[in-house]
Amino acid sequence: MAEASAHNLYENFEEVANPEFTPRRQTLMSAIKRLGDILISVLVLILLSPVFLYIALRIKCDSPGPVFFKGDRMGRFGKPFKILKFRTMYEDDHSYNGAPVTAKDDDRITPFGKVLRDTKLNELPQFLNVLKGEMGIVGPRPEDLKIAQAWPEEVKAEVLSIRPGITSPASVIYRDEEHLLQGSGFMDDYLKTILPNKLRLDQLYVRNSNIFTDLDVIAMTIITLFPLLRRTTVDQRWLFGGPFYLFFRRVFSWFLVDMFVTAFAVGISGVIWRLSAIINLGWQNYLLMSIAIAVFVSLINLLLGLNRINWRSASPIYVVDLAFSVGVSMAILYGVTRLWLTEPWLPFSLIWLIGITMMFGLVLVRYRDRLLTGLANRWLLFRGPKSSFAERILIVGAGSLAEMTIWLLQRSAYSGIFGIIGMVDDDARKRNMESYGVRVLGTTDDIPALVEKYQVGLIFFAIANGSERDRERITKLCEATNAKIVVVPDLVKVLERSINKITTQEAS
Repeated sequence: MAEASAHNLYENFEEVANPEFTPRRQTLMSAIKRLGDILISVLVLILLSPVFLYIALRIKCDSPGPVFFKGDRMGRFGKPFKILKFRTMYEDDHSYNGAPVTAKDDDRITPFGKVLRDTKLNELPQFLNVLKGEMGIVGPRPEDLKIAQAWPEEVKAEVLSIRPGITSPASVIYRDEEHLLQGSGFMDDYLKTILPNKLRLDQLYVRNSNIFTDLDVIAMTIITLFPLLRRTTVDQRWLFGGPFYLFFRRVFSWFLVDMFVTAFAVGISGVIWRLSAIINLGWQNYLLMSIAIAVFVSLINLLLGLNRINWRSASPIYVVDLAFSVGVSMAILYGVTRLWLTEPWLPFSLIWLIGITMMFGLVLVRYRDRLLTGLANRWLLFRGPKSSFAERILIVGAGSLAEMTIWLLQRSAYSGIFGIIGMVDDDARKRNMESYGVRVLGTTDDIPALVEKYQVGLIFFAIANGSERDRERITKLCEATNAKIVVVPDLVKVLERSINKITTQEAS
């Protein structure tokens, strides 16, 4: 009956699934993950084949019955499959008719089955499920059919959107789940307490899944298999942003970028230098020097904490830190050529030229989003209605609230689909002034003309001060256009009120 219900769920899964929760993975990354699953599974099955044989013999000697247990589980897109495990329970009706979740001191478990469960060796046959494509190495743990069918529909759609796995963040956190479930009401404890948290962890995994987080989960799984470390509390943050993720995303990726920038800087500097003097580094020295400088810069940036900066919204002050790392790297390079090499092959002026070129490249790659946004806004102004780039925005006001609006728009996830053509303000002193690369184009009387000229689709009303009469007049001017109006709340006043309230409470 449960299998038939699961089959119906599989056929109607597209009606249940919410596309909003479908993981946005690149095809290449998915293919790499699947290839990795296959290679690891083949390697494990070959290397551990003697262990498989030993366990099989021990199970046969321990109690009558088959070597493997085949349980019904909910797979990807709600498709049921048979999960493989080494049998750990007695082969009788009591074992099959009991609770789908195992508690501590469950009388259905055989003596050797307890050893297999404590060491997690009973899970090894699931590498065969991975080869068949039913599971992956890392993914949400497959749940019993009856329990999975009772999940909330939105949770079901999200969790079942990827292959279940042998291990997952939830399985690491609840690696001793059986010891948490005791007494006659253990199923109620599981459904009310443990299951909701496991589903939450599974949802977090689906939303943050990538190759690097998978490596972190695998590493944590292996570590927690050691008896001395098994009782160690695992911080959930290490399962979604652990050492592998942090290293590859924050250190190694920037090293590759800096390596490319360095190679380009050395190459272009060498070309410029050869216009006035002869120098022949040779490709070996060229490559060696590029790697050395990139290593120096990456290490200094790491010490300065620049790997933790979100460069999309970074302050320009970090340009000073980049200049410091480049300056120190060039000083080290100069010292090496002067003190350790018998014949200095890099003139000081060439080193200086490499440093300047490299500095320009490092700033360009880190602040590229803001530079591109500024260029896009300039292009909108230059092309006018002929440009089809982004949704055009006109900001009414040029004060602190307007500046905050520009700042938020340029740094939000929507910066790529919005283009700010400019601001309008009735203060004559602000005419043609710029803020965050956005210029004041005229007064509020120019709103209809600007909307028509630049084909503005959105008007952000960002005036904090002014009389009610002026606000009504400006509102009518905006409503007379075809653009949609977005009234920006005065966040500055809200913040001031909150601060004043807190200050008053502390004073009293």
